[in-house]
Amino acid sequence: MPRRIPGWLVALVVGALPALAFPAPSWWWLAWFGLVPLLLVVRVAPTPWAAAVRAWLGVGGFVLATQYWLTPLIGPLLVVLAAGFGALWLPWGWLAHRLLSGPVALGRALAAMVVLPSAWVAAEAVRSWPALGGPWASLGASQSAQTVTLASASLGGVWLTSFLVVAVNTALVGAIAHVGASGRLVALGCAVACAAVGPAWYLLAPSPAGGSTVRVALVQPGDIADSGARQAASEELTASLAGHRLDLVVWGESSVGTDLASHPEVLARLADLSRRVGADLLVNVDAPAPGGGIYKSAVLIGPGGSLGTYRKTRLVPFGEYVPLRPLFGWITRHSRAAAEDRQRGTGPVVLHAGALGIGPLVSYETLFSDLARREARLGAELLAYQSSTSSYQGTWAQPQLAAQVAVRAVEAGRPAVHAGLSGDSSAFDARGHRLAWCPSDFRGVTVVSVPLGSRVTPYQRLGDWVPMLAFVVLCVALVRWQRPARGATLLG
Repeated sequence: MPRRIPGWLVALVVGALPALAFPAPSWWWLAWFGLVPLLLVVRVAPTPWAAAVRAWLGVGGFVLATQYWLTPLIGPLLVVLAAGFGALWLPWGWLAHRLLSGPVALGRALAAMVVLPSAWVAAEAVRSWPALGGPWASLGASQSAQTVTLASASLGGVWLTSFLVVAVNTALVGAIAHVGASGRLVALGCAVACAAVGPAWYLLAPSPAGGSTVRVALVQPGDIADSGARQAASEELTASLAGHRLDLVVWGESSVGTDLASHPEVLARLADLSRRVGADLLVNVDAPAPGGGIYKSAVLIGPGGSLGTYRKTRLVPFGEYVPLRPLFGWITRHSRAAAEDRQRGTGPVVLHAGALGIGPLVSYETLFSDLARREARLGAELLAYQSSTSSYQGTWAQPQLAAQVAVRAVEAGRPAVHAGLSGDSSAFDARGHRLAWCPSDFRGVTVVSVPLGSRVTPYQRLGDWVPMLAFVVLCVALVRWQRPARGATLLG
């Protein structure tokens, strides 16, 4: 008789399945049922604690699948990272077993549709802290390619979209496990209702207020290691835009390798380039500042010189600084972690290219909802992201990052553009419709007409109400269903 495959191993494999809902595969529809296999494996665990461990390993597999490209940067620590993040889902697995194991009555099935999505969102909220790496691959972000289902993000942020996706998966498992036909129909009805929230809001929400259209050029020179050659390539591509009647030209992160205050001749050359093209340039400087320290700075340059600067405020752990460097500094000897810590800026800035208010944000900052919303509150009409993902050239990291821009546009109710130094570049309107996409193998310039229609979304007004409510539900559920399980084992 063949030996039975351990449940924890099955969980590790099936937990990675929802990763295919994200770019590059971008099978967004898979997210709506891709958690069902993991939930079923968790449900049949012998004890609640064994179920929690299965959930831990399943989400660990998901992290490994969505962030495999981190291996060159942090090496074997990726396994530790996946295990650490997966541990945040221990309560989710424990509660899933309590509510869904055995024949499921209607009351428990309905409770699970509220409790389990709340536990998932609570884990995602903790995972999203900047010190832990930010909210990469939040389940709701899998809908970035589908404007209709992503519409729920304007109500409650990507958190609400995650909640709805998990609720649908939970309802499907409830329908499978329910003891009666009527209960199965109720569970399936709940699944349909949760899946319909985004489409309903897409149809009923007020359209963005009409505005003018701006022509924005996204410059993508490619993976060029030498900073001088990289800047020269961006200048050459930009010079070809003369006569195109542009409003703004956006370069990628680290497109300029010299400090402009220390090298006025470089600033003068870029100002002349702006004059010849007839549009302001949003470049990005990665160089030591005159006063010391290295900053990532978005600099807007017009015909007369610099029009303003934004310095990146959220830095990539290990990529741009090493947390607790005296303790973890050894990692730099075995990976491509930052040899020197970058410095942080002081806060948000709105730059003005003529009458156009631009909210500049840099690379990693694409992940954070609050940064886009604060730029919108300050009056930004267009969100402009600059990134450099050359360290992950040709991996899923590039389209995953570019797709996040759609989520931020929907949440903040503002159009957004993203210039990737070596790919992927993208542009979306205020409702998340794709206006342009340049894959990582593209070299050149894309000119896109961006409608400036915008709106104040409910999420902009209410903030992170979904994760706060999720924590309340999680705490109540843990108290309600807490009782010691005798003879519990850790693995099953």
